[in-house]
Amino acid sequence: MEKINLVTSPQLKSNLPVFKPGDTVSVHVKVVEGDKERIQQFQGIVMGIRGAGVSKTFRVRKISNGVGVERIFPIHSPNIAKIERIREGKVRRAKLYYLRNLTGKSATKIKEKYKKLIVEEQTTPETETKNAE
Repeated sequence: MEKINLVTSPQLKSNLPVFKPGDTVSVHVKVVEGDKERIQQFQGIVMGIRGAGVSKTFRVRKISNGVGVERIFPIHSPNIAKIERIREGKVRRAKLYYLRNLTGKSATKIKEKYKKLIVEEQTTPETETKNAE
């Protein structure tokens, strides 16, 4: 196993964002048309992540002209220019295959995860002496 890791470790990308199923991501894919190369954006909901190492892939689903389109992207592919996380979704499943059966707004709307900001009151020497009295 270590020999495989030695060969594949230079091929792994290090500047990947953290994303998980339910997140809305925008994948910038290099597309070759003839002798020209351009970057095409694919924005959708991450339905699942599988694999490990070089063979790690993720599945993205979007609705285009009323038709659901899914693509599977290898995370460490040289054809992926960059991955951006647009929104963080709140789901309780690792694989969101149930989205295939949904239509309309419910197929694209996943609850957004809100982060609670905890603000602690900072104590100063003046407030400590007032509290002690």
